[in-house]
Amino acid sequence: MPEYICSECGKRYPIEPFLYLCPECSKKQKENEPLHGVLLVSPDQEQFERFRKVGDPLSLLPVEREHFPDIPVGNTPLFHSKNLSEYTGFKNLYIKNDTLNPTGSLKDRASYLVSGFARKMGIEEIVLASTGNAASSMAGIGASAGQKITIFVPEDAPEAKLVQCRQYGADVKVVPGDYDRAYSLALEYADKQRALSRNTAHNPLTIDGKKTVSIEIFLQMGRMPENVFVPVGDGVIIAGVYRGFEDVVNAGLSSRMPKIFGVQAEGSDGICRIYETGSFEYRKPSTIADSISVGIPRNGYLAAGFLKKYKGECIRVSDDEILKAQIILSQKTGVFAEPSAAASLAGFLKVKERISGNESVVLLITGSGLKDIKSAKRALERFG
Repeated sequence: MPEYICSECGKRYPIEPFLYLCPECSKKQKENEPLHGVLLVSPDQEQFERFRKVGDPLSLLPVEREHFPDIPVGNTPLFHSKNLSEYTGFKNLYIKNDTLNPTGSLKDRASYLVSGFARKMGIEEIVLASTGNAASSMAGIGASAGQKITIFVPEDAPEAKLVQCRQYGADVKVVPGDYDRAYSLALEYADKQRALSRNTAHNPLTIDGKKTVSIEIFLQMGRMPENVFVPVGDGVIIAGVYRGFEDVVNAGLSSRMPKIFGVQAEGSDGICRIYETGSFEYRKPSTIADSISVGIPRNGYLAAGFLKKYKGECIRVSDDEILKAQIILSQKTGVFAEPSAAASLAGFLKVKERISGNESVVLLITGSGLKDIKSAKRALERFG
């Protein structure tokens, strides 16, 4: 049977609905810092054997296929853009376009697993906090599954994402204050109502669901890429990317990990600071890229640990670099990404001189530009 394993102490636990963090390591938790005791899903050998036979990323998840919602999630395109390759001078440059998930973002991968787990366990309500993408994702996937979705969002969340949540029928609670305040209120509500928390990093399945993106990259390329660029806010996507590549290695299909570049906005760089100093100090975030605007990166310690372990890098990019990359991506590839998703290209453009032009590079594009039209207009005014 698959199990939870603590990312700090290594203790194993059964996968249960309301077990979110390691009971021992979470005792170290202090106010206004990333989570201690984040749990990871550890597949069993039977799952690895099935994956080797059928090559299906879902076979490595802790929920059987029959419990997942009807709506298809994942299997997004990985493609080579001739225009972007010529522009950058990299002939092996690929786009992993997760804007083509059902609600327009990579977050659908996590919502899909959380929804399937809730159905398996007979839980009818799921609650979470989000700046927008996770909220609209859980609302849409939950609608497909016939589940009640309750969402706490900060008051500055983009209007398009709020409309999307309400269109799916979710109960949207707009919170005065920032994402961190919404996060706390969502946890309180989940505990009181005995709803399943989908709060990022707090629920281990939010990491595990996202690992399917890197497993797909391996399967689509037929090998491990040399370099992968990932937008980073709270650190859950990059942790999921690492876990997926680890699963490929643990299944015996590759002997190496790629180099992963975590890209953060200059005004929301908590994980880069943990990576560089080993400690965290709260700073109020300020960036146009709302999906990676996080004061307390909940998965910060684990994400920075992965970057250290596998010799990755953490890169900061300015809002101007992000908006310029958004325009370049749109005009060279036809992929319209929101600012946070365009950060992966901004990071690549910033460090590409340090990468061999013969190496493969994958840019992970995590969310659609249609989710934040105001920022897209700003990008056009400045760089269009």
